[in-house]
Amino acid sequence: MSFSKTAADRADESERSSFNLHHVHLFASNIKASLEFYAKWFGAKVVWDGLYADARNIFVQIGGGRLHFYDQPPRGDGKNTYHHLGIQVGDLDGLYQRMEREGFPLRQPIKRSADGAYLMVEAPDGVLLELFEPASERKKRFGSYFF
Repeated sequence: MSFSKTAADRADESERSSFNLHHVHLFASNIKASLEFYAKWFGAKVVWDGLYADARNIFVQIGGGRLHFYDQPPRGDGKNTYHHLGIQVGDLDGLYQRMEREGFPLRQPIKRSADGAYLMVEAPDGVLLELFEPASERKKRFGSYFF
């Protein structure tokens, strides 16, 4: 089986380490029950609870992995209970420019706030990706939660 070149293949050596699958973002119709479930069975620890992108978000760490919850009901059943995969990017502007240059369908510009910047894009099969770069102050506040 052969694959076309990946972003990492095309990127120069310094950029290869600037991508990190960071989190899966889930909807929660009962945030208390969700947090208790993941804490009880998987040792999840809440690392942040507050507003982000105009919605209550709860960031949870399980070992080296992360779940982010929207405190709102899912928009459907089963496969629609997740919202997106979060990929932390070291140079969001550079990635956006490369995607634009190569004709990737970008539906919106990068959104920016004091917390950082993000861009929502669609991967094959309708998988929603949040490509994000946290602000340096946010990285300092959360320590190793962000690279």
